[in-house]
Amino acid sequence: MEMARVRKRSIHLNKLCSLACCRPTPTDEHAQIGQKGYSRVVYCNEPDCQEQIRLNYRGNYVSTTKYTAVNFIPKSLFEQFRRVANIYFLVAACVSFSPLAPYSAPSLLVPLIVVIGATMAKEGVEDWRRRLQDVEANNRKVEVYDKRSCSFRESKWKNLRVGDLVKVHKDEYFPADILLLSSSYEGGVCYVETMNLDGETNLKLKHALEVTSSLHDAEMLKEFRAVVKCEDPNEHLYSFVGTLYYDCQHYSLALQQVLLRDSKLKNTDYIYGVVIFTGHDTKVMQNATDPPSKRTKIERRMDKIVYVLFSTLILVSFIGSLFFEIKTKEDISGANYRRWYLRPDKTTVFYDPRRASLSGFFHFLTGLMLYGYLIPISLYVSIEIVKVLQSIFINQDQAMYDEETDRPAHARTSNLNEELGQVSTILSDKTGTLTCNSMEFVKCSIAGTAYGRGMTEVEIALARKRGERLPEPMPIDDIDSGISVKGFNFRDERIMNGQWVKEPHADVIQKFFWVLATCHTAVPEKTESNEIVYEAESPDEAAFVVAAKEVGFQFFVRNQTSIKLHELDLVSRKNVDREYKLLHVLEFSSARKRMSVIVRNPENQLLLLAKGADSVIFERLSKHGRAFEAQTKEHVERYSEAGLRTLAVAYRELGDNEYRLWEEEFIKAKTSVTADRDVLVDELADRIERDLILLGATAVEDKLQKGVPDCIDKLAKARIRIWVLTGDKKGTAINIGYACSLLRHGMKQIVITLESPEIEALEKRGDKEVTAKVTRQVKSITGKTTLAIGDGANDVGMLQEADIGVGISGVEGMQAVMASDFSIGQFRFLERLLLVHGHWCYRRIAMMICYFFYKNITFGFTLFWFEAYASFSGQPAYNDWYMSCYNVFFTSLPVIALGVFDQDVSARLCLKYPLLYQEGVQDILFNWLRILGWMFNGVLSSIIIFFLTTNSITGQAFRRDGQVADFAVLGVTMYTCVVWAVNCQMALSINYFTWIQHLFIWGSIAFWYIFLMIYGSLPPTLSTTAYKVLVEACAPSVLYWITTLLVVISTLLPLFSYRAFQIRFRPMEHDRIQKRRSEGLEHEHDTAQRLSESPVTRISSDLISIRIDNLKASPRRKNS
Repeated sequence: MEMARVRKRSIHLNKLCSLACCRPTPTDEHAQIGQKGYSRVVYCNEPDCQEQIRLNYRGNYVSTTKYTAVNFIPKSLFEQFRRVANIYFLVAACVSFSPLAPYSAPSLLVPLIVVIGATMAKEGVEDWRRRLQDVEANNRKVEVYDKRSCSFRESKWKNLRVGDLVKVHKDEYFPADILLLSSSYEGGVCYVETMNLDGETNLKLKHALEVTSSLHDAEMLKEFRAVVKCEDPNEHLYSFVGTLYYDCQHYSLALQQVLLRDSKLKNTDYIYGVVIFTGHDTKVMQNATDPPSKRTKIERRMDKIVYVLFSTLILVSFIGSLFFEIKTKEDISGANYRRWYLRPDKTTVFYDPRRASLSGFFHFLTGLMLYGYLIPISLYVSIEIVKVLQSIFINQDQAMYDEETDRPAHARTSNLNEELGQVSTILSDKTGTLTCNSMEFVKCSIAGTAYGRGMTEVEIALARKRGERLPEPMPIDDIDSGISVKGFNFRDERIMNGQWVKEPHADVIQKFFWVLATCHTAVPEKTESNEIVYEAESPDEAAFVVAAKEVGFQFFVRNQTSIKLHELDLVSRKNVDREYKLLHVLEFSSARKRMSVIVRNPENQLLLLAKGADSVIFERLSKHGRAFEAQTKEHVERYSEAGLRTLAVAYRELGDNEYRLWEEEFIKAKTSVTADRDVLVDELADRIERDLILLGATAVEDKLQKGVPDCIDKLAKARIRIWVLTGDKKGTAINIGYACSLLRHGMKQIVITLESPEIEALEKRGDKEVTAKVTRQVKSITGKTTLAIGDGANDVGMLQEADIGVGISGVEGMQAVMASDFSIGQFRFLERLLLVHGHWCYRRIAMMICYFFYKNITFGFTLFWFEAYASFSGQPAYNDWYMSCYNVFFTSLPVIALGVFDQDVSARLCLKYPLLYQEGVQDILFNWLRILGWMFNGVLSSIIIFFLTTNSITGQAFRRDGQVADFAVLGVTMYTCVVWAVNCQMALSINYFTWIQHLFIWGSIAFWYIFLMIYGSLPPTLSTTAYKVLVEACAPSVLYWITTLLVVISTLLPLFSYRAFQIRFRPMEHDRIQKRRSEGLEHEHDTAQRLSESPVTRISSDLISIRIDNLKASPRRKNS
């Protein structure tokens, strides 16, 4: 069934926008047309003319991909080899084809190709998705004017050219930057939604030049010829300078005549326009710069650790080459050969006792390749896999799903997951972030009387702060009012249901709501159900119109000359329709801080109706218009303290002669083309907006989001500093701080006033610059991780400047979300994002990286000890393919499982004990002491494995037939001990076992035996030293199994002993929580009290014992 279309009334341009002249003011910039930076020329409706073709402007095809089919391989390879570790392995792979290599080239090339290929494949998939989005956008359809057929035909966006005439219909996106010629409205007005550009959902009003606004049909467009000269392509969304040459006249163009690509036409049936910027020349594409690159502290420290390992690699290679040189030089002593079996008299340059120094240098190069396993080749790709999986878990967390907006949490980047667990300072916007940004009319002051029952959350908090007794504070929402209306939360029986006519100042109340019902630019719409809804430029304005409607002053028609209200007549007490002739609208601006309309009512009275900031309105009151000033100021102050937004409401009657003289000057100023036009218009508006009579004041509430006080309280208990950046008055900001639990009793108030040219310059540039500057200062001075959270376009600078940017997908559009690293639906979800996912991700990544370095040092140093055992000959202890598969198959999956699934405590306990979060802030799990401790453990494990293995199986019978263990058996036994030891160390480190972790840990060990059997069954030319070594030599030998068991237990003892000591005498936060949980949470109160103490007090008073079995918590914890 075809949906009924919403009906819209026409609004004439010169009536709706009295302060926005149809002919924009020529400025100094317009004088630069034709000069550098202002050289673009567009031949309207003549894209095929030779002049236009010679200019050779870009087409409308847009590409946002990073790669193309041609450059993908070289560019992607370049990206991969920007990492130092990958460059090292590439050089080692190249050198492996030479005699210097201690192993075969394929054994190093295959793992390198797997790792690099996996990362390149990931990059390719992500870029392919971007390409699909580009294809969809480029193939959208738009109607383009065809001069031959004098009609519009459909064409793809990518085929548009500069100069094309296009027709865009309602709810369609603009395919390029377009000069507005005319619209379905008589005055050339159209409404545009710019949410994709600046995040604002409020509609923007655009209007065509008066000279082109009459172009309404294809025949008229056939004869249309004009030239546009304007600025060159640039990224400035809020400015445009150009000139239209048409009918031997020139007309100045401004941003009001330009429709930007990716904005949407709303509430207008269609528009006609000329394409002036296409493709990557459009302003939105000029702004499409890559977001700033952010790296976590762990990543930056990991780079330093890699450098440490490189230094270790060079050191052990140097030590090995030094001893090799000494040993080689001793092989010839006069005519005696010490190691005669090496034939030192017939050697190559790689072993030449006569040139021992040169041989030592070549051995150094061999060592650089041999000990390369100290550098974890699969570390980077493993971390990327883990972070992607962590992001999926964040995205699918149902506890962070917002039912109202149907939006889950979304990790827009996976690079910053662990940084969520190290946040020290949060900088938050207020409006739309802590509050709903959904304005509701809740209170008003009329004729010195305050109306509106109930108390706001801020009022209740303020009363408690002052120590006032509130027997039963009645929140506004708890007062029964029948049907709920969006934007209206006003409760007062003196005003509602027509009872206002019985009030002492009923005439003042009538004028008050006249102002609210007429002083605006809102547009009424009738829906299919015949209900009237309003499209307004701001939530405040919509709330005022809705409030007037609910009280009995329903605004239902707006046309080019009048506004109609359905209202209750004060005299007859009946509902009547009244028409107010709309003469002028003096619009609101940030400089004026007020808005006025001039109307003629049915009684033929000329009225100026005004609303604005109280400071601006009060100074414009007449002497006899201040009857209610004192009471109104008192009410305004009270409303402001309650966190409400206030506006003063006033009016005045105009004489016919006064108005006629003013209008002549005003119209003359509007239509002037002088540089001081705007100044003249503002002066004339100010002249008429004088001698006002005060009616009262409004108070609208932007309510706190659900759960904000509890969330802030929990974050504060986690010792996270929270800053709220707001433009409110100091008193209002303080009271809202108490309402949302940001401020507490006993806190010391510090007021810092900064007045400098730099601050003033920032204020002029807007909120975005100020908040970004504050964020930058906080981040640089504290040196700690900062998180910024906001919901609007003005928060983008702050989000990009902070270490982590969190966007709230609220009512101010998606600009903040698009610029953020993580997005959530409500502020309260920040608690779970940080205290649960942040804590888990930090712990998992830190443990994973430490374990990665541990297992590689353990493996690498067994090679070093064996080389020393073999006179530093450069002989590897293991088969080539054993070494190649170590990081890829036998130890990689358990560490990935650790990074994805491990939990020290459950989500419930993370939220119950927020101080646990300090483990990440203080970087307890990834400081240099802990990193060096894991490295030392790796070296210690390698010593235990090598020396216990060699002393256990060498020099005695190994096989049943009495044969001793050879080189192949020693290598397999030692490698088996390494695989068992590092995987069992992983099992000891895991706090929370799942079946996946069991599968990966024990499966990796089992896969080593399976691999050894399969590889050993290949012909000796392929399997070399592994040929049937397990089946025929190791498996039948009891000594092999006993040695493996002895070595693994001995290797685990140091970590086991350290953890036992730590848990008993120096427990960490999660150790204490695990103990309480294992004891059935019998001392929850004591735990909470202890967690609130200082760390020094807790350490000195918490010498408690915790059972080791808590390290392996039951899977039931997941639901605890």
